Amino acid sequence: MSQKDNIPTNEVIVDDITSKLEAECCVSGENEKLGATAEDVAKAERDSQIPKNFEDSDAESDKEEHDDDYVDEVAMKDLESTLSDKDKELKYQEAVKLKAQGNEEFKAEKYLESIATYTKALRICPLKYPNDRSIFYANRAAAKTKLDRKKSAIDDCTKAIELNELYVKAYMRRAKLYEDTEKLDESLADYKKILELDPANREAREAQYRLPPLIAERNEKMKEEMLGKLKSLGDMILKPFGLSTQNFEMNQDPNSGGYSINFKQNPN
Repeated sequence: MSQKDNIPTNEVIVDDITSKLEAECCVSGENEKLGATAEDVAKAERDSQIPKNFEDSDAESDKEEHDDDYVDEVAMKDLESTLSDKDKELKYQEAVKLKAQGNEEFKAEKYLESIATYTKALRICPLKYPNDRSIFYANRAAAKTKLDRKKSAIDDCTKAIELNELYVKAYMRRAKLYEDTEKLDESLADYKKILELDPANREAREAQYRLPPLIAERNEKMKEEMLGKLKSLGDMILKPFGLSTQNFEMNQDPNSGGYSINFKQNPN
């Protein structure tokens, strides 16, 4: 997972702030009713800082790190440093045979078996053969896609591209997976890359016209949802002062596109 994937979106941040404020309001209200002590309030606040899914997230992280198809390339590199060129060549030939076996299993719709076979190939194919390893990852992604393991399939496509930046099939496979998982911006970026590598690619050319309106529609919907949440957040903050967001009128300057805010004492 890249660092970019770990960065929360504005929508997530607003949801987090809103939920915390609502929780604090509820805790404060209950504390007033029950006559809670300062120590009780402090404990409640400390408890509220612990994520509800703390244990679950750790377990999920551990599961992902030890998946059956995990390939430890660091350990492979250490092992290969002790092998002769002849040993590496033998391992490479065995990996090629496994790829052929995985292809036959895929054609026979034995997708779980083919995933396991491609994984075996990846675990023995020397790192000095990046193009072959790239194909193994891309083929494994195809099998995972058939089983609807889309996130893992995207990861495999990404690995295939890292090993071979000119691999059009891996870009195409990932672009479709991104679109299926509603990551439209990423999908469009992959299609654009495909056109750089293969200007005659019909599917990529069609996507350049199909995706931008969908992205604009999604962004507009997200903007409306965000504004609604921000309005709720503003009303929550202004309520103790006897105000609401209706007391503030926002006007857009048609020339600059900027906004000005005017205060209204008695909104209709």
